Amino acid sequence: MRRLTRLAVPPWLAHALRAQRGPVPWNAVLRGALAAGPLLLVAVLSGRTSLGVVAALGAMLAGINDRPGSRRVAVERLGVPALAGAAGLLLGSYAGQHTGAVTLTLVLTALGLLAGAVSAIGPVASGAGTQLLVTSAIGAGMPLPEPGWERALFFLGGAGWLLAVRLALPTTAVNPGDYRFDGERDAVGGVYDAIARLLLAAGGPDATRRRVALTAALDHAQDALTGPRIRRYASSAAERRLHAQYAAALPLAEAATALAWSGEAVPARAAEGPRRLAVAVRTGAPTGPLPAPAVPGTRSGPHGSTSVVPALRALHDALLGAAEAFDRGFGNALHTRRRTAGSLVRTALGSAGREYGIRVALCFGASVAVAQALHHARWYGNHPHWYWLPATAVFLVKPDLGPLASRVLCRAAGTVLGAVAFAGLAVLLPRPEGLVALVAVSGALIPVATRHFAAQTAVVTVLVLALVMVGGEPQASWNRIVETLLACAIVLLVGHLPTLGQRGGTVRARLTRAGEAADVYLAHVLSDGTARDRTGRWVLRREAYRALAEARAAIDLAAAELPALARHSEGTDAVAATLERLVDTTTACAVQLDDTGRLTPRHADRITELLGELAERREHAGLRAAPTRPVAV
Repeated sequence: MRRLTRLAVPPWLAHALRAQRGPVPWNAVLRGALAAGPLLLVAVLSGRTSLGVVAALGAMLAGINDRPGSRRVAVERLGVPALAGAAGLLLGSYAGQHTGAVTLTLVLTALGLLAGAVSAIGPVASGAGTQLLVTSAIGAGMPLPEPGWERALFFLGGAGWLLAVRLALPTTAVNPGDYRFDGERDAVGGVYDAIARLLLAAGGPDATRRRVALTAALDHAQDALTGPRIRRYASSAAERRLHAQYAAALPLAEAATALAWSGEAVPARAAEGPRRLAVAVRTGAPTGPLPAPAVPGTRSGPHGSTSVVPALRALHDALLGAAEAFDRGFGNALHTRRRTAGSLVRTALGSAGREYGIRVALCFGASVAVAQALHHARWYGNHPHWYWLPATAVFLVKPDLGPLASRVLCRAAGTVLGAVAFAGLAVLLPRPEGLVALVAVSGALIPVATRHFAAQTAVVTVLVLALVMVGGEPQASWNRIVETLLACAIVLLVGHLPTLGQRGGTVRARLTRAGEAADVYLAHVLSDGTARDRTGRWVLRREAYRALAEARAAIDLAAAELPALARHSEGTDAVAATLERLVDTTTACAVQLDDTGRLTPRHADRITELLGELAERREHAGLRAAPTRPVAV
C-alpha cells in the first residue's frame, strides 16, 4: 500500500491554529463580569453614559492584562498600563481638539516611536506602550462632551475598579490562612511540583522539556514574590514563610538539574520529597517526614556513577535544608531580579528598541494618516470611528500576540465573527439594558478568550460595538470590519518593509543578553570563591536560565513568521540550544565542585566542547562572540 504523507502545515499557519489549554479561570471570569458591566450600568442610571463608556474601556483594557499571578504582580501588570492609558487619553484628547490632521498624525507617529521603543523592555512596558497608543487614538477621535482630564480620570477609575476587585477577591479554591498570598503560594508550590517532575524524567527523553518547565515555574514564582510592596522586606509571617520556601527550592532545582544532566535515571522516591513540599506550600500543613532520595556517601549500586552520586547527595542536603526552612518559617533572603534604570534605558535605545519603535511608529502613523483621509472623504461617509483603524494597528503590530501573519489572520477572522455576532444580537436585545448585559458577559469571557487571539478579538469586538451603541451611536459592525481589514493590510505591508535597524534585533538582543548571563554564571562557578557564595551562584543561575527562556521565546516567535521575516533569525535557535546545554553543564559542575572540589574529565571536556561549539554557532548566526574561559580540572 502506498504510504500517505501528511501535509506539513507552515509554522505561521500552525501558530494561528494553536490555542492555549488549561482549566477555566473562574475567579478571573467573575472579575470580568464585575468590571465593565456594572460600571456602565451605574453610569447609564446616573445619566453620565459617555463617562461610563470611558470607564468601561479602562476596565476592559485592564481585563486583557488580568492574568494568573499574585496580587502584587497584578498591581504592576494592571496599574502601570492603566496609568499609561490615562496619559494617552489625556494627550490624545487635547491633540485631537487643538491640532489639524497633519499635525495630529505627526504627534501620534512620534508617540508611536516612543511607545514602541519602551515596549522592548518587557511585558509590563509593552502593555503600557500598547495602552498609551490605543487610548491616544481613542482620545483624539472619540466624540465625547467631557474634557480630556475628566476622560482620563474616569478611564483610570475603571481600571482601578478592576484592580480593586482583583486585590479583594480570592484567586484560588484553597486559601489557608491569609488569602492575600494565595497566588504566591500556588506559584511556589508549582516550583516544587516542577522539581518532582524533572527528577522523574531524569535519564529519559522528556528531561529537557521538564527542565524548561522548571525554569518557567521559577520565573513565575520569582515574579509573584518580587512585585511592589509597602515595606522593603517581608511584612508578615506568612510572607516571610513564602520567601523562605522559594529560597529553599533553589538548591533543590540545582540538584535536580544536575541529575537530569547526568543522563541516568534516579530512584522514583527522589521525587516524593518535593511533592510533599508542594502540598505543604499550598495547604499550609506540616511537611512531615521527607523520604531521603539516597544514602549520602554511597557510591556503589545502579546509581553510583561519579555524575549521579554528588547530585544525589546535593539533593539530599537540599531536602534537609528545605525541611528546616519550612519548620522555622524563615530562611535565605529572596533572590529578586532587579534591573537598573540604566539597563532599561539601554534596552529601549538598543537594537531591539530601535527596530520595534520604528516599526510601531510607521504602522501607527500610516494608520492615523489613512484614517484621517477616510474620515474627511465625503464618499466614505465621514463616520466618527476613524480611531478604530490606528487602535487596531497597535494590537496587530505587537509581537507579544504572536507572529505577524498569525496576528493578521486571527484579527481578521475574530473581527468578522464578532461583528456578525453583534449585528444579530443588536436586533434582539433591548436597549440599553440588553447591551449593558452584553458588556458584562463579554467582560466575563475575556479571561477565557485570551487563550487565542481570534477568540479574544471576537469578544472585544462585541464589547466595543456594544459600548458604541450604549453611547447613543448607530450600529457600526460594517465599519469595524472594513477598518480592521485596512489595518491588517497596513501592518502586513509595513511589517515586511526594510528599516534602518537590523532585522531580528529583538532576537539578537535577547540572545546576546542570555550569552552574557551564561558567561558570568560559568565564570562564577569556575572561580575559587564559588563554594563560599552559593547564594550568589543561585542568583546568577536564575538570571542565566531566565534570560535563556526569554531568548528562546523570541526565537520561537520569529521562526513562526513568514519566510521573508523568519530568515533574519536563522541559526539563532542552534545558539540558544548550545547555551542551554552550557548552562546545564555549568550547574552540574557547581554540584560536582561542592562535593569533591574538582571537576571530572567529563565535566571539563564537556565545558570545553560546548564553548567551542558556541563560538562556531555564534559566528554562523552573525552574533557577537563572547570571551571563552579556561577550564581547570
